[in-house]
Amino acid sequence: MSTVGIVTDSTCDLPLDVLSSLNVRMVPLKVLIGEESYLDWIEMEPEEFYNRLESSSVLPKTSQPSPADFLAAYRELAEQGCDSIVSIHLSTQLSGTISSATLASADSPVPVQVVDTKKVTQALGLIVKEACAARDEGLDAEAVAARAISVSESMRLFFVLDTLEYLVKGGRAGKAQGLAASLLNIKPVLEVNADGIIEPFKKVKGRKKALAEIAAHVAEDVRANGRMRLCVLHGCTADRGAELLSNLEATGADIEFESVGLVGAVVGTYTARNAIGVAYYPIG
Repeated sequence: MSTVGIVTDSTCDLPLDVLSSLNVRMVPLKVLIGEESYLDWIEMEPEEFYNRLESSSVLPKTSQPSPADFLAAYRELAEQGCDSIVSIHLSTQLSGTISSATLASADSPVPVQVVDTKKVTQALGLIVKEACAARDEGLDAEAVAARAISVSESMRLFFVLDTLEYLVKGGRAGKAQGLAASLLNIKPVLEVNADGIIEPFKKVKGRKKALAEIAAHVAEDVRANGRMRLCVLHGCTADRGAELLSNLEATGADIEFESVGLVGAVVGTYTARNAIGVAYYPIG
């Protein structure tokens, strides 16, 4: 039986203890605040980051891992007995992380399949968990990668931000670049689409209506496509996470709630503290 190693990056926003329990090797991106550099989730956890973001006059930046960072992870897994690796990462439209992983794969001592999930944050986390389930079922690397790709293609990721300022200044606004979201308390529901690009899904007035709109759309998807596995995500704003969860439960839709997860520092650089959203996919 083959031994498949799984690698991801820190924008899956899974805490270190969860990654350890899943036996997943995480390669962190970096958050840069002025002259200081921090490894996402390792040296900078979400709550500390949002506090720094709000108190700093300097706009944080982010940096992808180097090919050498990935190669070190691949070699480590090979030394531990893995004869193949599946490396699962955030959308290439949002980061050059995939490029680093791909360059490193050419020098890996064992074959590496690099998967562009076209998603990020807890959506990426759900895809990683499905890949782990496939690995634990004894599937080979090709089948594990195929499971990850299949889930990523059916995954939906919707979210609402208090402000588009950080998304626009950070160059990650995609098709949402031109939204006048500050006018009349408009809160656009945004989506990371099938191409891995952020785009507007719907404009509503106020956060409460935005969260209700997300819940209604999830329920509509459930009616059309069956039971969904779902994660609520938020930028260290637990009360808003609870509000969205309550809205989802009130729909009566057939949903399997996987978790409520945080948005980490790298993703939070572009979304800020009060991001709130859902990631979900059909499970039949």
